[in-house]
Amino acid sequence: MGLTFRKSITLLKGVKLNLGKKSASISVGRKGIHQSFSTTGRTTTSLSIPGTGVGYTKSFNMKKGFASLFGKKDEKEEKKGKEAAKAKENAKAAAAGTKEKEAAKGPSEEDKKLYESYVEQITLMRAIHKQADEPIDWQEVFDRPEPAGSALSSLRSDTKQSHEEWQELHDIAEKVLAGDIDTYLLLIDEMRPFDDILEYGSDFEVGTDDPSYLEVEFHVRSADVVPQRELILDEKGLKEKDLSKTAYYEMLQDYVCSCMLRVARDSFALLPIRRVVIHAVDTVLNTATGKEEEQTLVSVSVGRDQLDGVDFDRLDPSDALSAFPIKMDFKKTKGFSPVERIG
Repeated sequence: MGLTFRKSITLLKGVKLNLGKKSASISVGRKGIHQSFSTTGRTTTSLSIPGTGVGYTKSFNMKKGFASLFGKKDEKEEKKGKEAAKAKENAKAAAAGTKEKEAAKGPSEEDKKLYESYVEQITLMRAIHKQADEPIDWQEVFDRPEPAGSALSSLRSDTKQSHEEWQELHDIAEKVLAGDIDTYLLLIDEMRPFDDILEYGSDFEVGTDDPSYLEVEFHVRSADVVPQRELILDEKGLKEKDLSKTAYYEMLQDYVCSCMLRVARDSFALLPIRRVVIHAVDTVLNTATGKEEEQTLVSVSVGRDQLDGVDFDRLDPSDALSAFPIKMDFKKTKGFSPVERIG
């Protein structure tokens, strides 16, 4: 599902290759498990609790592992191995006793940190709209005077660079103010205003054929972002259980609406448009075909003037969008149902 405009670009999460002075590594994996293989022989495995974003990382050196696996052992080494195994069993028994004592004292520090991380994730997911890029006044950029001395025939290197930067910004501002769509899309591609939201696992398609407005297609990726299980911390430690449908769907609605408000704020901060139309899409089951398809869950039209005076720190993102022309079919026990897009 893409935009059907004459001019559009796609912003996706990139793939990074890390190179070090002494080694390089490549990463592979899927949801919940991720492995990195380094030229040093070290393998790092990362596991996460599905639906919570909480997990752990374990490293293993393959070179040492292979040497241990195929190396020959003499009698002394075998004896040492048996002694080590016995010591390990004793330590395990002692640890079990210590664990019982710690359980009686309350949750461990590790449990507390995991719980705090989970709570922070949920809080941030519902507060994406609270921050936004600083607005650019393109008229002020265009009217900014040329640097002093730049008109001289022979310029010092620092003055020349200052003049070139001024000229480049002046030319961009002139095109923006003239409503040049190519420059709009160039700025979005270079400035990447939605990168902060990309960190949550989503991606965007942006397009327009009219300099007065922008259309943004926002891919929710709910399965990767919104947890389906919750962590509970009590006197016995950390527990997890499935979220109720109502709790999950309300969290999903807040996340989607918070992202859409953020997209609107960042769009108006970068470009002198009057309106931004945002469509939230996700992969859902089409009951008519029995197949999973990308469907539009929310479609909203936000005017620049409508956001003036809004207190983003105190508003509820789901309630706030109801003030705009919007198409959203949401029920607390069923979640989102597909809707037609706003034209």
